[in-house]
Amino acid sequence: MSETQRVAEAFRAACRDELESPKPGNVHLFAPGHRMKAQDFLDSAEAAAPSIAARDLTVGARILGAIRATQARVGQNTNLGIVLLCAPLAQAALHHSSEPLQTGVARVLAELTREDADFAFKAIARANPGGLGTAPQHDVRAPARANLLDAMRAAEERDRIAYQYANDFTDIFGLGRATLREARRENCGKTLTTLRVYLSFLTAFPDSHIARKFGPETATQLMREARDFVATFGPNAREGVAAAAALRWDSVLKQRGLNPGTSADLTVATLFAEYLAAGLANAGKNG
Repeated sequence: MSETQRVAEAFRAACRDELESPKPGNVHLFAPGHRMKAQDFLDSAEAAAPSIAARDLTVGARILGAIRATQARVGQNTNLGIVLLCAPLAQAALHHSSEPLQTGVARVLAELTREDADFAFKAIARANPGGLGTAPQHDVRAPARANLLDAMRAAEERDRIAYQYANDFTDIFGLGRATLREARRENCGKTLTTLRVYLSFLTAFPDSHIARKFGPETATQLMREARDFVATFGPNAREGVAAAAALRWDSVLKQRGLNPGTSADLTVATLFAEYLAAGLANAGKNG
């Protein structure tokens, strides 16, 4: 398998893993929601994978190519946050493979250009995520006036995906991977491991997708509810017990129209990073 094929398959696998866990409020294989179904996301992963994994694209070109392909395939915004997070991870795996993935990502972010920002802005405007609105600076509907990292830094206080760019993907490599690896050490199944990663984000900070659509108070309240949920079913609950509890809360959140999309996007990125890091380690051993 070539390097680009490994990256593409890692991306597809991360997207599949996320859908196979009953993450409360999100679309998954157990229940649709928000006028979307799991197949939309599976199709989106297939459509986006070639651009995410292409050898010679820049970060911005990966983002725009993946969103254009997704729109052509499913006709709606299913994966903007996922693509924004996964493009720098793929770039690091493909072009800084001799270094630890986190170090490579930091290099990729430092190398971002104004053209990357232009491409990313076009992708965001094309996807038109809920609650996008306008911005006093670096508005995505206008030509970029700075590189993509500076644009993300300007948005980091209101958007947790922008925060990753501004802080070397600290939530992914810190909280996300620590939770994932702890769950694996405890021999959790894949479904529960993914659920625990998702809940680690949802309980750590207000989901910025919820904040953008419904306001910061609703996002903070949802974070508190997530903490209560985790306290109720407990971190050591069996997989079936946790899944059943998650599905009950899932139904409640969907009735309220609440979709913690940023927490789901961070979950996919964490899974993708773990797959990439494992692939880089294996490549090093084999070559």
